[in-house]
Amino acid sequence: MDKRELKAIIEGLLFTFGDPIEAKELAKVLDISNKETEELLKEIKDEFDFNRRGIRIIKFNNSYQLGTRPEHHEYIKSIVQTRNTKNLSSAALETLSIIAYKQPVIKADIDQIRGVKSDRSLETLINRKLVKEVGRLDKPGKPIQYGTTDDFLKYFGLESIDQLPPVDTYMEVVEE
Repeated sequence: MDKRELKAIIEGLLFTFGDPIEAKELAKVLDISNKETEELLKEIKDEFDFNRRGIRIIKFNNSYQLGTRPEHHEYIKSIVQTRNTKNLSSAALETLSIIAYKQPVIKADIDQIRGVKSDRSLETLINRKLVKEVGRLDKPGKPIQYGTTDDFLKYFGLESIDQLPPVDTYMEVVEE
């Protein structure tokens, strides 16, 4: 199979599946190496960007997904009715920030850092699939540990959690 056909199949798979797909899954379906798959995905991404296509390939962790260009957001928003148009509350954003920077973290630690209970914020974040249970702590009661999801990465336009800005940057601003 030639490169052009492989790219077309990858594009079709990403479009049809909708959710993120790991490169190794695509490689398995196409019966090609992971390296070749990654190269094809990068070429497709570069072609979409060069041609200023309305869609783009978004990469986070080792997964890929089709998405729209952020600069087209206003046009898309004007025609599409979203299921949940409410923004996150400041309490939910505060809770999400703690989880993002401290993960894996238990609810008691989140509550201690915030100084208030985080039940409702945590429930909101779980329902929006921005946070998930990532394990249990080996302590009495086996408290749940929370971490961020791939949807969190997508929501904030990150490829990995390593792209979060350093906390020190914000501490300097707060102190000023």
